[in-house]
Amino acid sequence: MQSDYILKDLAKKMVFLVGPRQAGKTWLAKEITKSFQHPVYLNYDRREDRTIIQSEGWLELTDLLVIDELHKMPNWKQYIKGVFDTKPQHMAILVTGSARLDTFKSGGESLAGRYFLHHLLPLAPAELRDTSFSQDLDRLLQRGGFPEPFLSDTDQEADRWRLQYTNGLIREDILDFEQIHNLRAIQLILDLLCDRVGSPISYASIAGDVGISPSTVRKYLQILEALYIVFRVTPFTKNVARSLLKEPKIYFFDTGMVANDPGKRFENLVATCLLKYVYERKDYAGQRVALHYLRTKEGKEVDFCIAKDSIIEYLLEAKYANKNVDPALKYFSEKYKLKAIQLVKETKREYKINERITLQKAQNFLVELSVL
Repeated sequence: MQSDYILKDLAKKMVFLVGPRQAGKTWLAKEITKSFQHPVYLNYDRREDRTIIQSEGWLELTDLLVIDELHKMPNWKQYIKGVFDTKPQHMAILVTGSARLDTFKSGGESLAGRYFLHHLLPLAPAELRDTSFSQDLDRLLQRGGFPEPFLSDTDQEADRWRLQYTNGLIREDILDFEQIHNLRAIQLILDLLCDRVGSPISYASIAGDVGISPSTVRKYLQILEALYIVFRVTPFTKNVARSLLKEPKIYFFDTGMVANDPGKRFENLVATCLLKYVYERKDYAGQRVALHYLRTKEGKEVDFCIAKDSIIEYLLEAKYANKNVDPALKYFSEKYKLKAIQLVKETKREYKINERITLQKAQNFLVELSVL
């Protein structure tokens, strides 16, 4: 379990637990406090807690200090560095946040060597394999993997949650993160991205549609990434000389935000599962693993590839129902002698297409996609 890895790391360094808003970080942090005798949980969003944080007003006997949303504190890196460097030996520190704590530029203070990073992403089939939802991929496609909408009694309740969630992201989280005066442009960009999941993104094209500059589009996308609303998948180029297209593809952490198109939602779900798997291998095994896609200038494209140490382990093409092997998947597999998987949502059969390419049922593949 993820909590076991976090507890092990807390005995050595600080732990930063990061991921999208409402993915379950606070719940997990409070579960972890049950393993300690004198834990303290503080949330920077609460005025009373903020006073305690600023004055370091917890008791000396505290053996676990949990601080939620600390990135909202000015010069938070300098602050937590001081707390860690002067803490009593018996006290562990867990910092959680809905922003990328590892990439924040705040105060220029380095935390190198002082923390382990753990990601908590929305639910995926591998986490659900021992539950009553183990075979319900359609539920993830319809509602996404955030716990509250996924576990809602009805689709309508899930939709109401998502509307409130999206409004909160735009009107609260983004404004907390940086002063943005054109919230309408952010909303328009999100709407456009919902329809363009799985396609290479042109900053110039989005800029023309929204009526802002390409540099502003790039800045806004970086903010959406930093707040775990979207993530980018970049093209793999090493040793694939003709795969030179530089535009990223953008996916949502919440599959339920994607346009109601079965193919796009399925590809987005696969992307989130692969990203979660990549983070697990980084966080728990220290592997240099990355998620990419392949595309040549002539337009041959494979949805995803997993690369370790800049060497492709396998290619993966996500198809909602098409059981015919994708020509581009076959091209890249044969040209570069790579293992390849065509992942299909609607199929009852799995089979080997040739010595390198297999067709696999999405449910079976995704439920095993974990190192935990």
